[in-house]
Amino acid sequence: MKKNLLLLLTLAILTPQLIFAQETPQEKEERMQWFKDAKLGIFIHWGIYSVKGIDESWSFFNNYISYDDYMSQLDGFTASNYQPEAWASLIKESGAKYAVITTKHHDGVALWDTKCNDLSVPKKTPAKRDVLQPLVKAFQKNDLKVGLYYSLLDWSHPDYPNKTRVEKRYTNDPEKWNRFVDFNFCQLEELSKQFKPDLYWFDGDWEQSAEAWKAKELSESLRKWNKGVILNSRIQGYGDYATPEQGLPVTKPSSPWWELCMTMNNSWGYQHNDHAYKTPNQIIRILVDCISMGGNLLLDIGPKADGSIPEEQVNILKELGRWTSKHQEAIYGTRAGIPHEHFYGPTALNKAGDILYLFVPHKPNGPLMIKGLKNKINRIWVVGNGTKLNWEIVGKQYWSAVPGIAYIDVPEKVLDEQVTVIAVLLDGKVDLYREEGQVIESN
Repeated sequence: MKKNLLLLLTLAILTPQLIFAQETPQEKEERMQWFKDAKLGIFIHWGIYSVKGIDESWSFFNNYISYDDYMSQLDGFTASNYQPEAWASLIKESGAKYAVITTKHHDGVALWDTKCNDLSVPKKTPAKRDVLQPLVKAFQKNDLKVGLYYSLLDWSHPDYPNKTRVEKRYTNDPEKWNRFVDFNFCQLEELSKQFKPDLYWFDGDWEQSAEAWKAKELSESLRKWNKGVILNSRIQGYGDYATPEQGLPVTKPSSPWWELCMTMNNSWGYQHNDHAYKTPNQIIRILVDCISMGGNLLLDIGPKADGSIPEEQVNILKELGRWTSKHQEAIYGTRAGIPHEHFYGPTALNKAGDILYLFVPHKPNGPLMIKGLKNKINRIWVVGNGTKLNWEIVGKQYWSAVPGIAYIDVPEKVLDEQVTVIAVLLDGKVDLYREEGQVIESN
């Protein structure tokens, strides 16, 4: 017995990934809880592409610009007005609970002082310093969960096979490929041990298979280096949550954990010619739709090459912060709402399921209506305002199991300028009538 116990302890020490492999659904639920509760994160695309204001990496891959012209932007990346503490403070003010920064995009330029190669901001740009380290510290100081974006592919690396710097050319060189995979492991070990991220946001996995990336081994190593770390889906099947991009899902995604990543305008990184910003109202309504389907919104900003954040982006984050601060009880820690057949608009539920939040993005033309609610309503109020609202139940027949229709009066004076939120306290966990109706059989 002692010998068997000693063997098990030795295996646990030598191969901690085996313990992770046995993670139960309950354990994963607990590991993912902060992410599920967060609802809002801020994506930061910052790199040399902000110098000329062009597409990050894709501009040379798609031959809109030569590789050499693209990389000449290294000389203009100064970070001269970079204030990581101000970034973190603004992101916290927006109501976000986590932030994700592009540590290295497909162009291969690292924001930190990597020892795995020499293509980095500290070594190759006038900034001459690690710009990632102070930002991570600022995030942590402001109680923001730290997410690190990392491109698995690297179109600048001499051992990466799918794209040369001159032309598209596919090769098969196992020796080079193994060196490249080792390079990825090297950089990710640096990031894991130096910055201890809460989340990794991978990208670029589409160019290779899970076997080629060594995705299984990589995911195990990441979780060995940082117990509890969350991985997004872009690691060929070894991630934790789905990442729809730009397009708002129309129906609830099948994954219990998901996040819509979306730009404020039409560009991820800073582009001086892109003025097509979404309004705060549009962004808040998109956030509300994500909340109603049980997901998160990862909203992107693109700082300039000097480290300043464009004024339009700052204004959006501040108005977003005003709204999230006012309505926080209906945002953080909530769960997906009720089906749309019951209410004309997005909804959410508290964890206990006995408070229903109604999101109202318009001025109601008459009272709000909830259909098929079996529960008794105990109280209704305006979130962030506290005003109690009147309601009545209409159409309930004593002989029928079909609930009556709840009509809620919402005075114009309580409406929020963006999206109004109404809380409905029920006499227990929400219970909905989902049958086809009933006809009278006796009276």
